[in-house]
Amino acid sequence: MVLRALLAAIVGGVVGTAAYSISQTGGQRLSIVVGCLIGVAVVLGTELYRRSARLTDVQLVVLGSQMSFKAKTDMRQAAQRMFFQAATRIATRPLEDGTGNLREALTSLKTLFDLYREPLESESTPPPPARGDSVYELALDILNFELAPFLAKWHPRLREFEESHPDQDESAWPENAAFREELRMLQENLRHYVIGLGEIAGIRDPERHLHRSSWSTTRGGSAVPRQQAADPGTTR
Repeated sequence: MVLRALLAAIVGGVVGTAAYSISQTGGQRLSIVVGCLIGVAVVLGTELYRRSARLTDVQLVVLGSQMSFKAKTDMRQAAQRMFFQAATRIATRPLEDGTGNLREALTSLKTLFDLYREPLESESTPPPPARGDSVYELALDILNFELAPFLAKWHPRLREFEESHPDQDESAWPENAAFREELRMLQENLRHYVIGLGEIAGIRDPERHLHRSSWSTTRGGSAVPRQQAADPGTTR
């Protein structure tokens, strides 16, 4: 609103200056030219603003029902940012047996957790829309139902093994296989959320950015899973 008011003041000043100049010179042709230019500027500015602030309806299937998003520019930008933050991390990239580093995987997930939580706690975060769902509600589901329970369970277990066996490799950890299996389940759930974020952002076929994985691809739309709320003791 402040920017629009400032822009209006600038345009008004330009128009006032042009009108004053014309009144001093008395040029009829100059008046017509300036009037045409101002008209064109107003039309182009209005169209540019309309396109940048336009609403886009996005429907995501949620266990038989639908989540509805009235995506404006700010929501699309937030969704795009969260999409790329997850699409480039272990949250959506497979970790094959015998490869990778489990501690680094946990650290990457914790970093993603912090990145998603930061805008939720920011004073600059826009309020929920009057109609439809908010992309930040989707982020909250990712935090509470997926990332927080996984981190709360596996971070202390791996840390206990590391502290008790500082000279041993992670492959000797008795829960190595169980960790990897639950990580694959987490990745499968997160992948649906991330594709949904891509659709809200307006990314054309967001699923193609996640093709190089061991999961099967479905084309019937992205289902965003709703799960039961995490136990309060597991949510950070």
